[in-house]
Amino acid sequence: MSVTRALFDDVMVPNYNPANFIPVKGEGSRVWDQEGREYVDFAGGIAVNCLGHCHPAMVNALTEQGQKLWHLSNVLTNEPAIRLAKKLTDATFAERVYFANSGAEANEAALKLARRWALEVHGEEKQQIIAFQKGFHGRTFFTVTVGGQAAYSDGFGPKPGAVEHVEYNDLASLEAIMSDKTCAVMMEPMQGEGGVIPGDESFLKGVRELCTKHNALLIFDEVQTGFGRTGSLYAYEQCGVTPDILTSAKALGGGFPIGAMLTTAEIAAHLKPGTHGSTYGGNPLACAVSEAVMDVVNTPEVLDGVKRREQMFREAVQAINEKYDVFTEVRGQGLLLGAALNDKFKGKAREFLLAAAEHGLMVLIAGADVVRFTPSLVIPETDIAEGMQRFEKAVAQVVSSHG
Repeated sequence: MSVTRALFDDVMVPNYNPANFIPVKGEGSRVWDQEGREYVDFAGGIAVNCLGHCHPAMVNALTEQGQKLWHLSNVLTNEPAIRLAKKLTDATFAERVYFANSGAEANEAALKLARRWALEVHGEEKQQIIAFQKGFHGRTFFTVTVGGQAAYSDGFGPKPGAVEHVEYNDLASLEAIMSDKTCAVMMEPMQGEGGVIPGDESFLKGVRELCTKHNALLIFDEVQTGFGRTGSLYAYEQCGVTPDILTSAKALGGGFPIGAMLTTAEIAAHLKPGTHGSTYGGNPLACAVSEAVMDVVNTPEVLDGVKRREQMFREAVQAINEKYDVFTEVRGQGLLLGAALNDKFKGKAREFLLAAAEHGLMVLIAGADVVRFTPSLVIPETDIAEGMQRFEKAVAQVVSSHG
């Protein structure tokens, strides 16, 4: 069968509009398409491929587990799931783990747990969930309603109720609507899809204090910020705030689908047998791969390396900007970085993405005004240098086209 980009349009639901080239092979931070053209990967599958493509630790774990046990269902348990849960609880505030297949499912579980906890501990009046404008928490109907971008949740009929949104990094707007009826506050410690916007330390601490004051749960969505992305295993460690529930996915499996919800034993007790579940959650293949990823990522060598690579990215973008004057700032932390476009290039982020692909570089956008970089956490420094040379050519092309 001849597999072409045109065939995609013939057989796939049109909710995606992928690039014209089709990647067929990856190694480290390099990718090759059907024509044999090579790309440097600064996108990492949208902050997923934390060890790049086909990392030996992941290939070995998948191959080894693939010869033992693929699937059981949660009527039974399995060794990789238990080992991974133990490693996650040892490394974080959490005492209990629930496994899912994606960030959306982990967030769905977190929201259902928060509502169940509030109902059983405080009564049915305590049901308000507060989240933040421009936030993103996944595409299930509950999570997309809690996410603060109406364009993603409108047009599907009545939405789940008792969900309200306030301004991110504006503590007063949160304080104004919080009360003892607030069940939970859900937030990203740094908004990813919303434009790579870090939460101010005073804001994050203030949210924690308000949740404690009103007996509300603080849910940190660390789907994008987690698993080494910011230079610690989870971003909450760097902002001095401990959530009650934390969700993880994306880099958690390094490219193999897996999600997790982490919480305390006291809160977890409210998901009794039968209250929630997942056919594939805790799958042995996924957990074996994730355990191998964690063994590599959760080391001083890799986490310190993330901070060093962050500086390389910042310096390279700054050098390009001194020549072409297209960015106002580079936001973010670790290897979740967003280069914000200035007024002259506002709304044109996609042009930079397309130009980068023409020059053999894969980047992302975060909204229409931000070029986003989420590469492998172990991307070789030579690949950063090569990728930035290609990015400079892309920037020059966009600038000249608007001459």
